[in-house]
Amino acid sequence: MLVRIQNAAGSLAERTLITWLRTWKGPGSPHGVATVNCSLFHEDRLHQFDAVIWTPTTCVVIEAVALVQRLDGEIEVPWNGPWRVRGQLVTFEGEGRGTPLERSHEHTHALQNWLAESGLGQRVVHGVVVVIPPAGSHPDIRQLWTDPGFQVIPGDGPKPLVQTLNSLSATGRAEWTVNEIALTFRGLSILPHLPSPQDLIGEGFRGRVDTTLWYGGPQQAQAESYAEEQAQQRVRAPVIAAMPWYSPWSLYPREEDRIDPHRVVLRVLLAIGMLVAIVWAVWFVIAAAWTYGPL
Repeated sequence: MLVRIQNAAGSLAERTLITWLRTWKGPGSPHGVATVNCSLFHEDRLHQFDAVIWTPTTCVVIEAVALVQRLDGEIEVPWNGPWRVRGQLVTFEGEGRGTPLERSHEHTHALQNWLAESGLGQRVVHGVVVVIPPAGSHPDIRQLWTDPGFQVIPGDGPKPLVQTLNSLSATGRAEWTVNEIALTFRGLSILPHLPSPQDLIGEGFRGRVDTTLWYGGPQQAQAESYAEEQAQQRVRAPVIAAMPWYSPWSLYPREEDRIDPHRVVLRVLLAIGMLVAIVWAVWFVIAAAWTYGPL
């Protein structure tokens, strides 16, 4: 996981979240890029994100909150309204306007609408609230609603967040390319925190790379180096004849992000049909020459 931090606030929730993100280096850890403490001004409102995490298949807005008091039991979380444990109101460190879930609604919808207005299409953006209790406290979370787009999870350790991000990444389809990450960082005015193309590719992002999107940022030299490497590889690569339009691989091309069984079957059937037609044509010519040719 690539971690980019802006203006660290130093709260318990933020420190805990940063520690978790920085330890995600193993093969079973979530892969992608995370920005901590970034913001978005949208529709005359400033939305302060505790973190936004992009993986190749999803985008997740994180709202991290720390509990003020030790709580043991089940935290009841309604869709709207205060949170309670056995009738007692739950309070949070640096409590802001509304509940953490209500802020998650606002931030997630703001980012989703901004992405659509910025030309990146209607993207799926998930909201996750991480509740970090004091040391030694292990409260449970009871969600009083059903919406797969929003989740509230305990933060007494990194495991629940890792499982949530891996689950969201596994169920999505590849929709975030290297260029789209670059466009988003530029649009959010966090170009200085944009990772290099090489680093993004190493985290699993794919697609064509427009190195001009890195111009003006600290990774411009890395982007230019990547462009030179790609140009050298194209020079060394063998020349491959382009497939004609009627080729099975042109009519039913492969998709980069998944294997489509339907297209595979169509390619195989068309290839077999073309092979049979060629064999029949050769047999016809040979038979005609044998029958009507000079003896």
